[in-house]
Formats: sequence, C-alpha cells, structure tokens
Amino acid sequence: MLILASQSAARNALLHGAGVRFEARPAQIDERALERSGLGKVPPGLAVAQSLALAKAKAVSAAESGALVIGCDQTLTLDDRLFHKPDSMAEVRAQLLALRGRTHRLTSAISLVRDGREIWAGFETADLTLRTFSEAELDWVIHIEGRSLLACVGAYRLEGASICLFERIEGDYFNILGLPLLPLLAALRQHAPETLESAAP
Repeated sequence: MLILASQSAARNALLHGAGVRFEARPAQIDERALERSGLGKVPPGLAVAQSLALAKAKAVSAAESGALVIGCDQTLTLDDRLFHKPDSMAEVRAQLLALRGRTHRLTSAISLVRDGREIWAGFETADLTLRTFSEAELDWVIHIEGRSLLACVGAYRLEGASICLFERIEGDYFNILGLPLLPLLAALRQHAPETLESAAP
C-alpha cells in the first residue's frame, strides 16, 4: 500500500495524473511546533520542509504497518523570513504586496517512510520573481482567485490568474505546485514499482 500523507488537492492530482496507485490520508501533526524546533538551521526553509515532510510520513506510518508513506512539505522564504499559508484574505493581500518586485524561494521536500523508518528523501527549490504590479492588478487577481489562495503557501496559484503577477520563474513546475514529481517517481520505481501503472505487466 502507498499512502500520501497530505490533503493537498494539487499533490493528489499530480500523483493521479502520473498513474500512481495510492490513498491519501493527511497527517495530524503540530506543524508550527515542529517548525520552531527546526529554526536556527541554515537554510531555514529547507530544514523546516525536510523536518515536516518526515514528521508527516512518520505520523501516518505509525498507524499503517508495512505501508509506504509519502510525506511532503513546502516552505516559502524571502531573505530570512519564512512565510506560511495566509489565514485571511487580508493576509493574502499583505503577503503578495510583501513579495511584489522581489524574488522568493520555494523549497519542497519529500520523505518516503515504511514502518517508521525513512528509506528515501529528496528536495527541490525554485526561485520566483513577482512583477512590480499595481494594486488594481492585485485586486483583480484576488477577486478572480478568491479563497483558493488561502490554501497556498505563496498566496498565489500559478495554474490560475495569479500567473499574471509574475515576471520570472526558475525551477520545476511540479515542485512549485508542492511535489517534486520526477524524483519521487524515480524513487517509487526503485522502492515500490507495483504502485506505478506504467510498470504494470
């Protein structure tokens, strides 16, 4: 059995689209408490993403003997500041204004765990630059995207109207959506080929 320890619609869609057979069971962990324990490490975005990905996988693995569990996490950093998913539309607006005209980094980490033991881990980064957009442009994007932005650590969706706010993107698209898909598929071919429809006889 392969389990994705995430309720992310984007991650679920990416795995389904790649022909991976899995179940989704979000992990119940205190992300902020675990994040605080990882602060002080360099770079902070990577340390937090890796520790949360592993913690999510281990939390689900503890209840599923023998299952292979995928834990994922994504962080956004601007200079030394670590951003989180916004809690309100006011925070969406404030976060996008803070990112305006700047380059920030997304870091996505993955952990594969079986019976509480990590058997593979990986991560990827992407650097994204927002334009110096007007507040009228921002208002239009927020109106079109609505509350879907609350589910995104960046308070934007590249697959939606938010793309209009960007000047440059350097990195893998799947990673930006929160799942470094190609490294994960390579790991599954090695550790659990039976979960891939493409590998079926």
